[in-house]
Amino acid sequence: MFPRRLKKPRNDGAVGMSDTTRVYAARRHPRFLEPASLLLIAPLCVIGAIIGVQLIVTLGVTANTSLIGALAAMALARVPVAAMARYRSIHVQNLAQSAISAATFAAGNSLLLPIGIPFVLGRERLVLPMFAGVFLAMLLDGYLLYRMFDSDVFPASGAWPPGAAAAEAIRAGDEGGRKAVFLIVGVIVGILGNWLAAVPMSAFGVAFIGNIWALTMFGVGLLIRGYSQLLFNHPLLAAVIPGGDINKAYIPHGMMVGAGIVALVQVAFIILRRGRGDEGTRRTPADVRRSLGLGFAGYLIIAVVIALLGGLVAELSIFMLVLFLIYAAIAALMHELIVGLAAMHSGWFPAFAVALITLVIGILLGFPPIALALLVGFSAATGPAFADMGYDLKAGYMLRGYGVDPAFEQDGRRQQLLAAMFAFLVAAAVVLLSYHRFFAQDQVAPVTRVYAATIRAGASASVGWQLLIWAIPGAIIQFLGGPRRQVGVLLATGLLIPFPIAGWAVLTGIAGRVVWARFAKAEGMEVFGAGVIAGDSLFAFFHSAWGALRK
Repeated sequence: MFPRRLKKPRNDGAVGMSDTTRVYAARRHPRFLEPASLLLIAPLCVIGAIIGVQLIVTLGVTANTSLIGALAAMALARVPVAAMARYRSIHVQNLAQSAISAATFAAGNSLLLPIGIPFVLGRERLVLPMFAGVFLAMLLDGYLLYRMFDSDVFPASGAWPPGAAAAEAIRAGDEGGRKAVFLIVGVIVGILGNWLAAVPMSAFGVAFIGNIWALTMFGVGLLIRGYSQLLFNHPLLAAVIPGGDINKAYIPHGMMVGAGIVALVQVAFIILRRGRGDEGTRRTPADVRRSLGLGFAGYLIIAVVIALLGGLVAELSIFMLVLFLIYAAIAALMHELIVGLAAMHSGWFPAFAVALITLVIGILLGFPPIALALLVGFSAATGPAFADMGYDLKAGYMLRGYGVDPAFEQDGRRQQLLAAMFAFLVAAAVVLLSYHRFFAQDQVAPVTRVYAATIRAGASASVGWQLLIWAIPGAIIQFLGGPRRQVGVLLATGLLIPFPIAGWAVLTGIAGRVVWARFAKAEGMEVFGAGVIAGDSLFAFFHSAWGALRK
């Protein structure tokens, strides 16, 4: 495992130092706004945004394009032209992978998906008001993670598996040696597992990096959801779980509500502490308090903008309008925190499912369809950018030496934030120019139709009771696991995802991790896991992109 603090070497100006070593001698991080950086990053952002919108409407998900940006920079660095030498910097490669991944998730998950909800409901006039709101929410979403990264709530030492995978791939390309061997073996395993057996190898690789307790619960949740109709399809359970389908009984949703509430209380206890936090670049509890206060105020203002542009002032009574604004702001903040915690520990984030929970509660509160459409779109837009920013900052943190030089670390984070914000702007332009074509062909993200169908169907009092009943075990499990393990949130995350093979992959990986640690003292284990994630991501990206192009 890599140390969090490394000894700073003497700055003797040696020419032969690797880029990883030069990080300690340098005092100025490569600038995002320098022409050479922009010439690489701008086209990558356009490509990433196009990939994001195409995949979300054809396959329903967006691929992690982070490594594509890093590989593009590595390839350009091999061109025997002096101007291309800049791209050998691991920090420029980090900016490239940060930007393309931000553009992909922004265009697909945070923008095109939400604006498809009013379109499917036949409320085309709400598309642009929704776009304005989710665009602002996305910007705030990414900025809040930037402000809270390296705190006790979202520590830089957290797993953030896709970010760790990107960092290891970049570092192995720069350093080579034994580390590169472990990484290459992992990449091969990741590609072959996905290609030959259709196994989600990212789930297998994550097991070598993430919190073992959280991931065990995640894997158990995936298996329970996947085989619930075999496990619970019994006449004695028919009244509680019709047909054995825990999803139709709202059990995963209730578990997430309970675990999420307890997780937020645990976060509150952390940020209410008066301590200064650790030395170096760590955010203090006071910093997190200010960030969350800023987040709530920001989301409240955005909710007001959405309500005004969407015509809710005329649709709702004063009481319901105030309730909508407060609930929308709280739901957006809760959504990004829950999604962020799940992403940090497992590399998976249940953004679609948590937004659905927000919607169901909104229905129970009595909001009309127009308000519900705006509410669920607003909620769905928060979380993806938050999680992705965490992945990218984790990669940068590792590449910059685990915070050994606080000034350099802070400078690098600022440059990554600028790259991500630029990517968000590019993604917004791509979506604005392309959404008419997709909607004209009735192409929207598949989950959009789920939200629309839920709004049309409504919810009964029995749904509310189900949420309340199953919130209790979710809350108990989260409380017993504590804030650092997040076992309740991760169990509920697994229960929300109908993907049992991923559960087997996670638990198999955990078993492999235990054996590896027993016989090899964990040497190279995290690098191998990062390689598996990298290989799976690369194969999934090219396979998904090819499938989308064929459609």
